[in-house]
Amino acid sequence: MTILQELHQDHINLSRLLNLLEHEVANLQQGEAADLNLLADVIRYISEYADGYHHPREDELYAFFAGRNAKLDQELGCCVDEHHGLTQHTRILRQTLDDVLNDAVVPMTQLVEQLVLFLEEQKAHLDHEEGQLFPMIRLIAEAEDWALLAEELPNRQDPLFGAQLAAEYSALYQALLEDLQKAS
Repeated sequence: MTILQELHQDHINLSRLLNLLEHEVANLQQGEAADLNLLADVIRYISEYADGYHHPREDELYAFFAGRNAKLDQELGCCVDEHHGLTQHTRILRQTLDDVLNDAVVPMTQLVEQLVLFLEEQKAHLDHEEGQLFPMIRLIAEAEDWALLAEELPNRQDPLFGAQLAAEYSALYQALLEDLQKAS
């Protein structure tokens, strides 16, 4: 599997989490109860795995292909900027959720607005990479590129979707299984 395929699989996994998050946000918007601990777990995972590992790995991939094509360079720059913005917004949302869970007074409208914006940004970013950037990289990449990148950017075990589930994500994993059962 090439690094691009691994990143694509991460995107599929992140999309599953965003769908779960979207369901909980819809509950909040309708004035129903939402599982705030589940929301916090999703955001923590995205903060720790996506922002802490996945995006930096993409940035290194993008740096590897930089300078080969002007249009690609423009897209690469946009994506790196998006990564910085996403990380900042995730950090802010994580703090808001921590405040709510620690009984701080946070208007529910503020939390919902942050969650909706977060979902919109995350989905747009995934769509951008999958629809624009990854196809451009596939067109210019050669077999030697993938071999070199496999050495330079080894894959790390995903604590939620990998072969071994990290204990701190067991509740989130269970929620994903339940969501999958509801969908089928």
